[in-house]
Amino acid sequence: MESIGLKPGVAMAVIAGLIEFAGGLCFAAGLITPVAGVLLALVMIVASAKVHISKGFWNTNGGYEYPLVLIAAAVGVALTGAGGWSLDSALGIM
Repeated sequence: MESIGLKPGVAMAVIAGLIEFAGGLCFAAGLITPVAGVLLALVMIVASAKVHISKGFWNTNGGYEYPLVLIAAAVGVALTGAGGWSLDSALGIM
């Protein structure tokens, strides 16, 4: 993480890893989906800004095309909800 300008590197790596792991689990299960979607989108925005944006748009060059799709999907699900088969719906949370 320090090599891309995020300091302290170990702490940032742990934080990013925990957000991706917990956010991914919640997103996949449909639990607190709006929060999980926003957290995942924020991680991808930072990754795009720090790593991918300088490489252009196309993913074949390491660009931000694919991270942009992931951001759009995460924000889309966060805004619309996870649906009837989610834990949010089953538990009556959202």
